[in-house]
Amino acid sequence: MSSTEFSIYWLGSRSPIITTPNITSVCIVLLLVIAFQGTSFHNQVYNAFRDWFRKWEYIWRGPSIIQEGFDKASGQPYEVQTPDTRYVFVSSPKHIEEIDQAPDSILSLQAASKHMLQPKYTMHGFSWYDLRGTEGVGFERALRTLLTNHLPEMLPDLSRVVKVHFEQLRSEGSNQKSIPHSRVYHMMKRLVVIANAFSFFGKELCNNQEFLDAALAYIEETVYTAEILRLLPAPLVPIVGRITAACFQSDKKVFDMLLPVVEQRCEERDMNVLGHKTPKHSDCIQWIMETSPRQNPWSAERIIWELMAIWFGSVHSLSVTSTYAIHDISRRPEYVQHLGDEIESQYAKFELTGQGLPLLDSFLKESARLTPVESTSYAAFLFMLLMDQVSTRRAAMKPFELSDGTKIGVGDWTCTPVYAINQSPEHYPDPSMFNGFRFVSNELLDQMAIDTDTGSLQPTPSALAEVSSKWQFWGTGRMACPGRFYASAVLKVIVAQVISNYDCSLVEPDVKPWLTWRSTFLPRNGFKVTFAPRQ
Repeated sequence: MSSTEFSIYWLGSRSPIITTPNITSVCIVLLLVIAFQGTSFHNQVYNAFRDWFRKWEYIWRGPSIIQEGFDKASGQPYEVQTPDTRYVFVSSPKHIEEIDQAPDSILSLQAASKHMLQPKYTMHGFSWYDLRGTEGVGFERALRTLLTNHLPEMLPDLSRVVKVHFEQLRSEGSNQKSIPHSRVYHMMKRLVVIANAFSFFGKELCNNQEFLDAALAYIEETVYTAEILRLLPAPLVPIVGRITAACFQSDKKVFDMLLPVVEQRCEERDMNVLGHKTPKHSDCIQWIMETSPRQNPWSAERIIWELMAIWFGSVHSLSVTSTYAIHDISRRPEYVQHLGDEIESQYAKFELTGQGLPLLDSFLKESARLTPVESTSYAAFLFMLLMDQVSTRRAAMKPFELSDGTKIGVGDWTCTPVYAINQSPEHYPDPSMFNGFRFVSNELLDQMAIDTDTGSLQPTPSALAEVSSKWQFWGTGRMACPGRFYASAVLKVIVAQVISNYDCSLVEPDVKPWLTWRSTFLPRNGFKVTFAPRQ
């Protein structure tokens, strides 16, 4: 045996059981096994980290991730993982209808909204049921029918309120230069708060600055608090939720200031049942109260919770939408003359009917198409939630399967990729081009002698407030936003006042006016426009 070899024997045995070559072979095998196990372990670690990173990447790359998935899916459902849930996106009319027709006990709009807004901690303890209609759906009639029907009597006064307060806010926002610059998003939030307070609560609260300040702070605190709670592990949500509820008090202040007003209305309701004459009111407080279940009328507290939910959706979304509409007006002065002529000749008729202004309607729809707003929450109250790429959110309460076999598990969400649909040439000719009169008929354009790119016009004219599988701005089917007619009218009032009274220009034309968070486009607080009053 050479000096480089050695053997291992069993005690008392003359035959070696392991020799040097055997040991070498075993060592090589062991090293390969260890290396393989190490590679497998590292792959597992790498894959876990990659999956974790992709989920959190959605926070800052949501729009791109949704668009990439849409482009690869070719009309089929596809999934996107996020930090708090799994999204299954659908875009075909067939699959959108399947979602719309699914029972609320299986795919719940309310459950998704509850998770998004965390109302128990952001809306003074309001925690609605996951199943739609548990406490009645009269609020849908209040918004879709009563609010819409009262637009003609509201719009003349609302126009005056918007005109006066817009100029006041513009002057307050002056930076003392010869031509003042205004922070548009901040300005629109305050203006929409005033306009909606007038429509929802009447003149008394509309002129109460303390209430208006609290009502605006409530919107902002709800957005920030809900987002923090969504990102936390479930066991931490109650703890942090109670802390944030104690720190942020605007929801309590809004509740407390509405309480005596609503209690008085409830007393009048009870007196009216007994045959006493009571004052007549025409606002959302009254309509919500009148459409609550007759057998079990809502208490003052329950009515206020409903109002706070409606308030959040309408103020936040209208502020964002009007901000981007003003951005598009400022970037595209070639539309101002035609829009101004229409407003001058037809605005009075619009005030009397709540309908009309087709050129302005088309311009607003095109602005919304390229920076879409969704209707996602609680069937009624979120007129639009955020400047978002996602609509028709439903949370799965039970397992659900689409007709193509795609499975949606309990806790998963299904939704539509609004921005991707709006950018699809299947639905919109030359989709990346902004054509403010895209949705107007050729006949009207010829009648008004407007020269535009006819190649990008829609084959069939349509309105901002329409609902279809290719126009998911307001949600889907039976749960489409019931407040969309009011929202459309308020947008027209605000933008019409701007076009009629000011020349608009961007202070920083090359700077994007938004940033992205999750799937949303959020206006930058520093986005500024110069509003030069017309002589």
